Amino acid sequence: MSLILTEIKNKVGFITLNSEATLNSLNLEMIEALTATMASWKNSSEVACIFIQGAGEKALCAGGDVRQLYDNIIEQRKVDATQVPAGCFDFFSKEYALNYDIQTYPKPIVVWGHGIVMGGGIGVMVGASHRIVTERSKLAMPEITIGLFPDVGATWFLNRMPSAYGMYLGLTGARLDAADCRFLGLADYYIESTAKQEVVDALLQASWTTEVANQIDEILVNLAKKYTLGVSQAEAHQSFIKQFEQVKTVDEFHAILENCSEKDSWIETGVQSFIKGSPSSAHIIFKQLQDGKSYSLEQVFQTELNLACQCCIHPDFAEGVRALLVDKDQSPKWQPATLEDVTSDWVEGYFKPLWTKENCVLKNLGKN
Repeated sequence: MSLILTEIKNKVGFITLNSEATLNSLNLEMIEALTATMASWKNSSEVACIFIQGAGEKALCAGGDVRQLYDNIIEQRKVDATQVPAGCFDFFSKEYALNYDIQTYPKPIVVWGHGIVMGGGIGVMVGASHRIVTERSKLAMPEITIGLFPDVGATWFLNRMPSAYGMYLGLTGARLDAADCRFLGLADYYIESTAKQEVVDALLQASWTTEVANQIDEILVNLAKKYTLGVSQAEAHQSFIKQFEQVKTVDEFHAILENCSEKDSWIETGVQSFIKGSPSSAHIIFKQLQDGKSYSLEQVFQTELNLACQCCIHPDFAEGVRALLVDKDQSPKWQPATLEDVTSDWVEGYFKPLWTKENCVLKNLGKN
């Protein structure tokens, strides 16, 4: 079975992430196939734009195949636990190169962000030029719950959200629906899932004689007019989020969460993810977002690659995946075990460069 399906019709290059059983989670093979397809279409006169979708009705993409990464880490530990597993390095470096390619692609990319879109799925969607959400879209970056950090360019897009939303979402993995995505700039159009065929048909009937991106805008604006977006819970909690704007440490963030007197279900879900999540992740996410505020898009992916590889040789990532997906006991034994136990030296260790800038595999982003 091919992990991605591709076809070109009326100069629209259709890409389907084709692993319905895994909610279209990205593995290395899928990333390589996506990269190759997009490269071959970049300068092709046969393709005016790209349309990306997930197989089935449940998900565009539920994230990266972290179970595969876990297996790589466990195998590497048997040989030398201080070295980054080759499979993990390959996965992250190729995934981030793909994310960058989507962000900077010279042709319009339409993404049908229906169902679950998490982690690596957001990496596929967020950098596209025309991002559609539906009544069943559910987006999140819940990496704190598995000892990782929001990657796939999250240093970039979380820092571009209003108020302290980016920091809050990064540290709590809060779930977002279509209205939230529109409010926070993660999506451009809300179109109900029953109209998917209308979207596709309109693309298949387009003449592509004028500016392609403008033609797609016109199609999607006209279809979106029919639908009314509900209230965004994220937007409704602006006064709550505003409290985090001046936060200087993870402890301050935690204190505001703990002392919140009006914990409704939206806030409580975020609180629980933060409390149960990896203390090390909380600290590295905070530093990642603070340090990365002024990074270029290229620097974002270069630094995230280093951080992701460091997570593979620190204990919590493998432990988080074990508890969630391997033994499924939902009881990760984090090291260090509490926020207070995490030292500044431990945090700095995650950001220690694993290679020189000259040797970074992503050093040429934006230069070709």
